[in-house]
Amino acid sequence: MSDLIAKASIDRRLAEIITPVIEGMGYELVRVRYMGGKTPTVQIMADRPEGGIEVDDCGDISTAVSAHLDVEDPIEEAYTLEVSSPGIDRPLTRLKDFEAWEGYVAKVETDEMIDGRRRFKGTLAGTEGGEVLIEIEEGTIGLRFDWISDAKLVLTDDLIRDVLKSRKNAGEIDEAQFDEIETIIDSEDDARLPDQKDH
Repeated sequence: MSDLIAKASIDRRLAEIITPVIEGMGYELVRVRYMGGKTPTVQIMADRPEGGIEVDDCGDISTAVSAHLDVEDPIEEAYTLEVSSPGIDRPLTRLKDFEAWEGYVAKVETDEMIDGRRRFKGTLAGTEGGEVLIEIEEGTIGLRFDWISDAKLVLTDDLIRDVLKSRKNAGEIDEAQFDEIETIIDSEDDARLPDQKDH
């Protein structure tokens, strides 16, 4: 179990309980976090292996997981269970995530200092062995997967456009919705361009 999926010991215990349930339903566990406080919360992120999870899917997972947690009872106090999709700017918690999202911009943090820094932002360049390759200003570097403490995609126009295109192709949104969103993205691009004057 990757520490990025389940960091603390309680998260790992929760992952042991819920992973078979989620996988048995045809989904994958992306991340689980137990958040303490006045009203403790168990946050679960799940996805389909091919991507694309809907609100109804989250409801089904919540019902099934809740029943298993009631039986196993890993948390003594009352808590809230939240099940969500990873979102577009999703966390990258498994080595395969870094391959699947090659070519997109990500922020990666490491446990230890590497060449004087712990935070890296750049374009994912796949994986090699147990290393995540990322193109930063200085060139392409390799970070061992077990060095990484946190990683997530950065919301860019290309990422939004490509995710929406895959949803359109899967029939989750129609052509009109896609065109409307693409128009918004393009108009925001235009608004960011510096004023160009004729000389």
